Amino acid sequence: MGRLRRSTSKTTVSISAAALAALVASVLPSSPAAAHGAMMMPGSRTYLCWKDGLTPQGNIVPNNPACAAAVAQSGTNALYNWFAVLRSDGAGRTRGYIPDGKLCSADAKVYDFSGFDLARDDWPVTHLTAGATIQIRYNMWAHHPGTFRLYVTKDSWDPNRPLSWDDLEPTPFSEVTDPPSVGSPGNEDAYYYWNAKLPENKSGRHIIYSIWQRSDSQETFYNCSDVVFDGGNGEVTGIGPGSGGPTNPPSSPPVSPPVSPPVSPPVSPPPSERQCTATYRVVNSWSGGFQGEVTVHNSGHTALSGWSVSWQPASGQSITQVWNGRLSQSNGTVTVKNESWNGNVEAHGSTTFGFIANGPSDEAPSVSCEAS
Repeated sequence: MGRLRRSTSKTTVSISAAALAALVASVLPSSPAAAHGAMMMPGSRTYLCWKDGLTPQGNIVPNNPACAAAVAQSGTNALYNWFAVLRSDGAGRTRGYIPDGKLCSADAKVYDFSGFDLARDDWPVTHLTAGATIQIRYNMWAHHPGTFRLYVTKDSWDPNRPLSWDDLEPTPFSEVTDPPSVGSPGNEDAYYYWNAKLPENKSGRHIIYSIWQRSDSQETFYNCSDVVFDGGNGEVTGIGPGSGGPTNPPSSPPVSPPVSPPVSPPVSPPPSERQCTATYRVVNSWSGGFQGEVTVHNSGHTALSGWSVSWQPASGQSITQVWNGRLSQSNGTVTVKNESWNGNVEAHGSTTFGFIANGPSDEAPSVSCEAS
């Protein structure tokens, strides 16, 4: 196969830092990528293994044997970052860029996903019907424009050997640019979605391989989703205690919602009618630093067109990196403003941004949010 085709008011709230996620890996790479999403329907290996092993306490204890083997090789950090199988310089490249046998991990450089390249026939699977039209869902941990391409393995593919580029059909069976989305970025409930007609005349176990190439950077995401063409309708098996019972997929919104131009331009309400609050939590910590997350909540009845969050870091703290927001620092105050794509927050909705900081993580700041 040749190279694959690129086919307000101002409100101040004092928040206590949340307890650290149980058993999150103790050391975070010094320059982690800003992770942005993964296949949810059909579920990628990292997404379904995260679902399989996540406990009510927040730690990960795999049930599925393939997921357990992947964690034994790559550690649980790969699953806490299930949405981060990416290459920052990918630029949509495929053959000759990612080596054969490493397609499912993308030979990623920030987090170790190598365990998800293991050649096994007991990964969690999504049951599908060949030739059927299904709704694809791709998590939107952060919103970016770009193109999604879906490939399927050839009939000659053997799940007991590492996936190679020659195992994939040469052209995508589905391709879409900038599909619609639901939800606010930064959580499992936010995703892109579109209709895709599944390949005809497929049966048995296969892999659907997805490539998401951003159009605003070279960052590219690569996912392996294990499926079985057996007349199913999106049921998932191989996750949870027993790793055998079916799990029905959640209901989906309409694939093509009505879109019509407004009759007249919307009238922006005065700023006093817009309100936002912000909550601050520590996601992970290590010697000399920590990772934090701030959730911006629209507490009013009118959509926000922008937001700005400020706080004063504790003594010894310094912010070194922010994603999903624009950082500025002046006179000891940290301010993070929205990006162009996440400033609009619907009434009672929310969005998040993350950051890396040096220093201790045990003192929670007072956080203010100003809406526009």
